[in-house]
Amino acid sequence: MQTEELGIVSENDVFEAVMSGKIIEDYPNDEPYPSCLVYGRTTKERPVHVVCAYAGDADIAIVVTVYQPTANRWIDFERRRKA
Repeated sequence: MQTEELGIVSENDVFEAVMSGKIIEDYPNDEPYPSCLVYGRTTKERPVHVVCAYAGDADIAIVVTVYQPTANRWIDFERRRKA
């Protein structure tokens, strides 16, 4: 989050993106916990991607990674562009 090429992504940015976001990819076979990619926007309309895992045994969500998607790799920040 501190080294994001498009600017620092704050904890508040992550919270806003997850709360307003939607799951755009699901990774049910990830280890040690299933995870998913959430796309959301901050209150300032910044697009943010958050990879989250859910540890059911502890009943907690884990933020794995966070970044601001770029338009050259994503269509509407929700679908990957073909390589």
